Amino acid sequence: MKPEQNPQNVTNVDDSEINKFNSIAAAWWDKEGDFKPLHLLNPTRVAYIQEKTNGVDQQVVLDIGCGGGIFAEQLAKLGADVTGIDLADDSLNVARLHAMESKIANVEYIKASAEQFANEYPDKYDIVTCLEMLEHVPDPESVVRAAITLCKPGGKVFFSTLDKTLKSYLLAIIAAEKLLKIVPDGTHDFDKFIKPAQLIGWAERHGVKVKEAVGVHFNPFTEQFKIKPGVDVNYLIYCEKL
Repeated sequence: MKPEQNPQNVTNVDDSEINKFNSIAAAWWDKEGDFKPLHLLNPTRVAYIQEKTNGVDQQVVLDIGCGGGIFAEQLAKLGADVTGIDLADDSLNVARLHAMESKIANVEYIKASAEQFANEYPDKYDIVTCLEMLEHVPDPESVVRAAITLCKPGGKVFFSTLDKTLKSYLLAIIAAEKLLKIVPDGTHDFDKFIKPAQLIGWAERHGVKVKEAVGVHFNPFTEQFKIKPGVDVNYLIYCEKL
């Protein structure tokens, strides 16, 4: 197991974001609680990454911003050797406990920033994911750079976040947080949303070829997510490292 990383000198972190996720950490594995949308989304994004990687079995995977381990644990169940990193202690403790209870040995959780980990483990991972996390840090391009550094040449990197549009504001904040209460009020800050062209530009500047940008669409009536064209709310970017 890798040594616990020292979180000192971390600058690309918003303490209010860490505190926010720590405060609701106990709800990570409550499928009807605050993280219900992630549980609903998980099969869709796992299937997408399975498709683009020809299966994660026996792949070495890093999940940046792993939270309570919903996504990382599923990849481990599919046979990947998974490391999840995050800076929220309570969320990491929940992830570790759930993996132990589920008897999943091929996943570990470490407190570290993406930048710290990139300094320690460049070119290490077959697959690097950073999902629903970029909109929660002060300098998202720094995380993008670190994610790409961590990936092996020829490996695959996935990012997902929210587009900065009126539609995303209305759906992700007004509808999801204020009206439908799908996610806790204050989960998102519109000023931190990222336009796809900007994210693609960052990614290609730091050494990947962006292969695809697709929308992640939610139907509140069926409570189902689908991957399809249209990147003006939630979107995924799939990259291959040069």
